[in-house]
Amino acid sequence: MTMLIAIGLAVVALIFFLMVYNGLVTLKNNVARAWSNIDVLLKQRFDELPKLVALCERYMKHERETLEAVINARSRISQIGGGEETGEAENMLSGALKTLFSVSENYPELKADANFMQLQSRISTLENEIADRREFYNDSVNLYNIGIEKMPDAFIAKFLNYAPKRMWKINPAHREDVKIKFSS
Repeated sequence: MTMLIAIGLAVVALIFFLMVYNGLVTLKNNVARAWSNIDVLLKQRFDELPKLVALCERYMKHERETLEAVINARSRISQIGGGEETGEAENMLSGALKTLFSVSENYPELKADANFMQLQSRISTLENEIADRREFYNDSVNLYNIGIEKMPDAFIAKFLNYAPKRMWKINPAHREDVKIKFSS
């Protein structure tokens, strides 16, 4: 009788462990999938940028600094292996693109160019999709972090060396008011 109770408790403990383990694995893989989904869109944006810069260079004679900011941000991204630095570099590129699109307002010929309008629309769409995916990534990270901290799952997470993940954060400069300067 005692042996049956011991076997029953062992089976219950094993089932409990497997359920918690599977839940934690699901949370961990959801975070990885969310980041991978962001990566797909970032790659698409990365591939579109040379076309945009080449087109803008034909029209923008006095905006070398703006174009160089986009080129430098893109270059920095290609040199980074991933992680938190990638988020910072992507935020830098988003800021450079916003500046580029606002400066393009000073070039009516550029704004009228069908290729520019198509590229601007494509990149703007990608930016919106990236923002949506960043939100999903942060939700996944939040659920994962909660999952590895709540009891009794925390014991199993600690046993498996699951560590908290960092959410995607924006550059603090992107929280500031945008200063718009109209030419006379």
